[in-house]
Amino acid sequence: MNILEKIVAHKQKEVDERKSMVPVKLLERSVYFNSQVVSMKKYVTDPEKTGIIAEFKRKSPSKGMINVSSSVEQTSIGYMQAGASALSILTDKEFFGGTNEDLTLARRFNFCPILRKDFVVEEYQIVEAKSIGADCILLIAAVLEPGRLKELAQFAHQMGLEVLMEVHDGEELNRSVNEHLDLVGVNNRNLKTFDVSLETSLELVDKIPSEFLKISESGISSPSTLLKLKAAGFDGFLIGENFMKSSRPHQAAYNFMNEFRSLSVGVEFSSHSS
Repeated sequence: MNILEKIVAHKQKEVDERKSMVPVKLLERSVYFNSQVVSMKKYVTDPEKTGIIAEFKRKSPSKGMINVSSSVEQTSIGYMQAGASALSILTDKEFFGGTNEDLTLARRFNFCPILRKDFVVEEYQIVEAKSIGADCILLIAAVLEPGRLKELAQFAHQMGLEVLMEVHDGEELNRSVNEHLDLVGVNNRNLKTFDVSLETSLELVDKIPSEFLKISESGISSPSTLLKLKAAGFDGFLIGENFMKSSRPHQAAYNFMNEFRSLSVGVEFSSHSS
């Protein structure tokens, strides 16, 4: 079993357990359940912001522990003050050290779009995402059959949530694109081997239909790389590890975004997405 298969098998068990403990009816009573969703699409393309979706994650299967001591409150507020367009909060506990409470905490302190970063395998998790305060969910093409991915995306839209679909190669993109998506992310990290290559993003950017926002994810460690990706046609960038490996992630994000803004001065980017 590769790591992705291991994560999905564990996730299925975890979801079954949670369903038996916290039924959907209970999730629907959450204070966040009927609140208005903040649009990730709108914030990522806001010219006043950087297009960066800043991520809070404590550990990863490939790197082990990244940051155990940073607080969600301080980091998420700091990310937004630095100029991030949105937040991504890992809620997978077993492999990434996250919790649903992390997302709810970030929601309490920030009015911005929040992506629930997790391995969604069924509708229950989408209802759960809404109940903990998320605005957008992640659907991973490598995890879901195209028909299933489409069903889940459609269900998320019915719940009022936006959908970011993540792909790793052209084949996943071709078979999984459907009309119920809002953003398409290219993960530069191969989830089977955990190797990272920015070429993945550059190869796929023009193959993503223009009605979706284009996001480059993983392995982005310098502001100059962002300029390259933006020039290639990306609207947004998901950055986590690069900030989280610092003892003060919000400060690392602030420095990174300031440098990106100063590099961007006078640079004209043609608008690739509609």
